[in-house]
Amino acid sequence: MEPRSACITFADFPVAPGIEDPKNSALAILTGTEGPAYRPVGAAMWIRDGRVVAGSLSSGCVERDIAFHAMECLALGRGRSIRYGAGSPFFDIRLPCGGALDVTILPAPGAEVLDALARARSDRREALLSVSDRGLRVGADSDALLGLKLVPDITFQVFGKGPEAVTFAELTASAGYATALHSPDDETLDVARSERIARHRLLRPGALGEVALDRYTAVTLFFHDHEWEPAILAHAAGSEAFYIGAQGSRRTRARRDEALVRLGIPADRIAAMKGPTGLLPGARDARTLAISVLAEVVAEAGRLRPGSRADDRHLIRG
Repeated sequence: MEPRSACITFADFPVAPGIEDPKNSALAILTGTEGPAYRPVGAAMWIRDGRVVAGSLSSGCVERDIAFHAMECLALGRGRSIRYGAGSPFFDIRLPCGGALDVTILPAPGAEVLDALARARSDRREALLSVSDRGLRVGADSDALLGLKLVPDITFQVFGKGPEAVTFAELTASAGYATALHSPDDETLDVARSERIARHRLLRPGALGEVALDRYTAVTLFFHDHEWEPAILAHAAGSEAFYIGAQGSRRTRARRDEALVRLGIPADRIAAMKGPTGLLPGARDARTLAISVLAEVVAEAGRLRPGSRADDRHLIRG
């Protein structure tokens, strides 16, 4: 069953529940699929005390049965692989999508592996994990059922002023993405009251030295006072951020590009910036614009797929 390797974000592979009580927890991992599937290969789910405590492997079709088998694995002290759907011995459990799932259950996985994954997630580093009936191993293993690459989740650095910036930051934060809002306007920061949004006061356009932008960062600008933009975009252009986009008309984009040329930003980096930002042209309200920009960012992230000649950083799933 393919694939034997996969790439997902840490969001699809929760680690904390296993660290909390590793000896009494079982980890179920989706190690293969055929046909339609609700979750990506590599997705993980934790079971403790006979119930699912984190994650999911389907749309609810098999979780209860997996929990039953997980408790058996914990009692016996050994893992096992189970198939659901086409070719499964469990003919009474049907998958409405008509496909098939392979699930590997691991009782009490090693705390040292989970700690290593937790550190990688906290440090926003990639991690390579091998999955087999024997357990988890950090690094490659030719005998593994699945070689899994875990990459950092997308993070959003939002710059701007007014309802567009606030609405977008609230949308990404509510969707579970780490979000920081930077604004020169106190009112904008005060309106963004969600505890999920980190708020930062911009004192001057060039004061961005401590804003870290890695390859899994999306930078979005929502300014009507466009004099703030060149310095921020220049800072982003010097980073690995996979997405850089700014609100505004095509005329505004042309003036912005000219300013970036004067700042010495390479032409290819300027051309890669999105603007007017968003998939829906001419969005005229903050909510529509926010949805449009988020869709564009997720689409851009989806191009970072395994085997892509443009980039081999692998698939980032929102």
